[in-house]
Amino acid sequence: MKSTLTERKVENFKYLQISPRDKSWGLAVTTAGFQHAHPGEGYPLSSHPDGYNFPDNKRRVLNEYQLVYITRGSGYFESASCSKTKIEAGMMFMLFPGEWHTFAPNPETGWDDHWVGFNGTFMDEKIKAGFFTFRNCVFKVGVDERIINTYHEIFDIIADEKKGFQQIVAGLAISLIGRVYYEDMNHSFGDSYIMRIINQAKAIMKEDLNGSKDLEEIASSLNISYSLFRREFKNKCGISPGQYRQELKLAKAKELLNSTNLSIAEISSKLNFECLGQFSTFFKKKVGVPPLEFRKRGVK
Repeated sequence: MKSTLTERKVENFKYLQISPRDKSWGLAVTTAGFQHAHPGEGYPLSSHPDGYNFPDNKRRVLNEYQLVYITRGSGYFESASCSKTKIEAGMMFMLFPGEWHTFAPNPETGWDDHWVGFNGTFMDEKIKAGFFTFRNCVFKVGVDERIINTYHEIFDIIADEKKGFQQIVAGLAISLIGRVYYEDMNHSFGDSYIMRIINQAKAIMKEDLNGSKDLEEIASSLNISYSLFRREFKNKCGISPGQYRQELKLAKAKELLNSTNLSIAEISSKLNFECLGQFSTFFKKKVGVPPLEFRKRGVK
């Protein structure tokens, strides 16, 4: 098996010029590298191109995204949206374009860090969709040889800059982004208190499709403030609790239209819409056709 980056005990990095054609792919890698900072060693270890070095106040601003992965040692990370956070081996943090950030290893431990920078509409869309947020930018993914080797492979490919290399490393960067999301959702949040609250709330909403309990009442029954509940629900699930409840109602409406002889008015009443008109407007906005036409088409 290919050796991991941490076994090299060296530093190496590369910065790339991005062409309009590279940008049209949806994601282009701008930089990748790794370094082994020994305890007591200055950081960063070398000078980098203008725009990448840390200024005297240590608050750097980039015009790209970066995923920085720590596999040994400890240190800290801080950004405009994220308070100062202790970083340990197995943690990763995301840098966002246009937002100041600063980070460094603990002088007593040093650290091994690996990074990949990228830009493109692919990542912009993921931010817009709420998969990643400025506030939730530190991830516990564990020290994983698969992740380390992906960084390794990205660097090895960009070092040669063969024709079409950007498309290959873009795919590898996207796989890293996906793995970060997967590992973080399943490891960091899987057994957390807030996720248990969210899962309980989801169960309540599924059992209460007619909406007899309002969302503030559900939050109160779970001993959490509604503002915190709504914020954390959206952060973890990508949609607000109100939108989640609407999606449940929509799914139930489709089921009743396709599998029962209930009238449209009866379905509207069963799902606790104020009137038939409100239900029809809601359904058409979500599905594109009125409930009756949906039933006639037998759409799934």
